[in-house]
Amino acid sequence: MTTALLRTADELHARARAGRRAVVMTMGALHEGHATLVRAAREIAGDRGEVVVTVFVNPLQFGAGEDLDRYPRTLDADLKIAELAGADVVFAPSADEVYPGGEPQVRVSAGPMGERLEGSSRPGHFDGMLTVVAKLLHLTRPDVALYGQKDAQQLALIRRMVRDLNFGVEIVGVPTVREEDGLALSSRNRYLSAEERRTALALSGALFAGRDRHAAQEALRARAREVPATRARAEALSAIGESRAAADAHAVAKAVPGGPAGVRAAARLVLDEAARTKPPLLLDYLALVDPSDFTEVGDDFTGEAVLAVAARVGTTRLIDNIPLTFGAAS
Repeated sequence: MTTALLRTADELHARARAGRRAVVMTMGALHEGHATLVRAAREIAGDRGEVVVTVFVNPLQFGAGEDLDRYPRTLDADLKIAELAGADVVFAPSADEVYPGGEPQVRVSAGPMGERLEGSSRPGHFDGMLTVVAKLLHLTRPDVALYGQKDAQQLALIRRMVRDLNFGVEIVGVPTVREEDGLALSSRNRYLSAEERRTALALSGALFAGRDRHAAQEALRARAREVPATRARAEALSAIGESRAAADAHAVAKAVPGGPAGVRAAARLVLDEAARTKPPLLLDYLALVDPSDFTEVGDDFTGEAVLAVAARVGTTRLIDNIPLTFGAAS
């Protein structure tokens, strides 16, 4: 299969469509994370459908002092990666094609959710992101669009826009792709020196520490439920030593900070240590949020949550996150 390179929406609209069209939106500099999205899109579209990869570096979502001019443009390499992953089309429009007449006067507002975390650190970023996503959804006319969960707040906002503004498209999130050492794949990783990359591993390390604390705490609670700390039960099990196990499980479950507080504490220990390394990690935020609105969850929270981190290493700003589930207290 040869992947077509198209520059205008008219060229894309002229293509015959038989099955579903699945779109993967990128700013280029494709890597294995993008290829994973394309392969997922291929599976959804099927043999009769069509996979379109957009490549457009959107100026609206870069703030003052950010790396718009520095952002890598590697279209020839992108075309090869997209083709190997199963894309039918790479749609690489010019700025004039996306924004005829210059920057749009009417834009999509991300609302309160867009002012939190990434929105607080990068004012206006999500307004620009949603505006170009809305434009590209109109230009490509997909049945389904796929986005990586590494940009969890972006994904949540796109889902909210599609729901609130009645876009007729299905939004699919694809799990984060990581290097073997845990670092989340990002086009910005190429800016890191070897020493900076070692420091940057603290982002994923902090998330994994929070996840592991949560898993350990849940295991202790489960153990405590299985072996109730009653005197009768302890006496009945004393012959095989389980009374001590019951006591230990109850004691540790109460003594070790659990739930959201324990997750935050475990993650912050890793980040605090990285802040003392050379080169240091400069933390922007560590947050444990409700994915429906990206507000911080309370210590008694139950349900789906996202543990998110953003930091700068050298001149490179990186983000990462993992999903967690907090069960109802028993």
